[in-house]
Amino acid sequence: MKRLIEASHEEAKAHFLKCSSYFNGDFPKYISFEPVLAGVAAVLNGEQFTGFQSSKPAILPGVNYSFLANKDGRFAWRPYELMHPAIYVSLVNLICTEENWFFIKGRVSQFEQGAVTCCSSPVISLDHQTDQATQIRSWWQSIEQQSLIYSLEYSHVLHTDVTDCYGSLYTHSIAWALHGLEEAKQKPNDKSLLGNNIDFHIRSSRYGQTNGISQGSVLMDFIAELVLGYVDECITSALTISDDVQILRYRDDYRIFANSDDRAEEVLKIASDALRGVGMKLGVPKTYMCTNVVEGSIKPDKLAGIELRDLGDSNAKTIQKQLLRLHAFGRRFPNSGALRRLTSEFHSKLATQTEPPDDLEVQIAIATDIALVSPVTIPVVAGMLSHLISLAPQQNKARMWDKVHRKMQRVPHNGYLEVWLQRVIAPRSIGLQFQSEEPICRIANGGTPQLWENDWISSEALKSALNVANIIVDNPADMQEIVQPEEVAVFKQNAWEY
Repeated sequence: MKRLIEASHEEAKAHFLKCSSYFNGDFPKYISFEPVLAGVAAVLNGEQFTGFQSSKPAILPGVNYSFLANKDGRFAWRPYELMHPAIYVSLVNLICTEENWFFIKGRVSQFEQGAVTCCSSPVISLDHQTDQATQIRSWWQSIEQQSLIYSLEYSHVLHTDVTDCYGSLYTHSIAWALHGLEEAKQKPNDKSLLGNNIDFHIRSSRYGQTNGISQGSVLMDFIAELVLGYVDECITSALTISDDVQILRYRDDYRIFANSDDRAEEVLKIASDALRGVGMKLGVPKTYMCTNVVEGSIKPDKLAGIELRDLGDSNAKTIQKQLLRLHAFGRRFPNSGALRRLTSEFHSKLATQTEPPDDLEVQIAIATDIALVSPVTIPVVAGMLSHLISLAPQQNKARMWDKVHRKMQRVPHNGYLEVWLQRVIAPRSIGLQFQSEEPICRIANGGTPQLWENDWISSEALKSALNVANIIVDNPADMQEIVQPEEVAVFKQNAWEY
């Protein structure tokens, strides 16, 4: 594992241009944006997008492609954005020049000298683990373990986080973060300032908006870390005394360690003021104090998940009972990391079931509802369903998938769910034609809907590189009927350490 900021500018550029960095969620393996990114990078040849435009993209809506992932099966959604590849690659070219990358590394090193310890600096995997799995491991080592160590020194830990961090970030604050508030304010339109140029790229892809950055890529995670690092610096400046507190930050989550309620709340106010300066505010519902640091250092869902890890040897000896326990856990801790780990482990166990059980449709019904209650589990539950329905007689498979699809369609505005339903329903052996209005699904079906607004581009070569058909690197109908655990697992070993 290596921190991204420790990489060379060439290594950083290669990392940002990976498909898993462009979108850091889970897509079926027949979907890859790497061919488009590589084609666009070849056309731009290290240059900025402005040399390939006939008009300004900022005047057009829909330059980025936005789609939704449902968070609770009802009315809470997480908006993902696939940044326009031409602007994305242009931004990578800008950030990853030798000079600019050296400058950014120096600025980050200044952020790290303050009272706030950042535990979410993006990392690069150096082994077989995915970058996402490596980031999770980094969280465990830096946040959870260090929190437990602080229990020797502090009696109180205050938890808080930022409400809608990416959606509320003020893009002009990127220049403040890189160059300091005074210089950035004096040169608000000076493109020679790297921060202004980064701001320009982001606003060009988002209809000129100064509020918010796109969510879903490692590059935007990195930009957010720059702004939050600047906030860390502001917090340090405002602390007249800092040797009686410790602050850990993982992205937009803060843990403030102190020896009294008053001191922890005083530091909380300082953090709130600093965040408000860049357009962010703390979330009151997730702000709470714990007077036992050991207890407060471990997330409740993880503690409950450890207790539930033994799904079959004691209280739940049948698959149905184990599924019901998972379902109950999901109702208690929806969309939690522990639930995702539990479902991943259960998927591996379920894959050993080779004979159709008498209660097959009951198992399918419970598994489907787990995904509706906690949509974060959709990729894993899709794998579970693919295995369960594969055990049904051939004449019953289409009927069962149709029932699952109809129930899943009740979840409003969930393009992410549709993408994974296509993965498990589309294989030729199922015998169903998967239909969806989600543009990515339509592309997988051979259509050519528009993902990104390209009318601002003058270069035909660049438009050709943006051909959406290139994101489909295999035929969904040729996929195996059963989704194997490794196709949807975030990480495969030592998961319960993290």
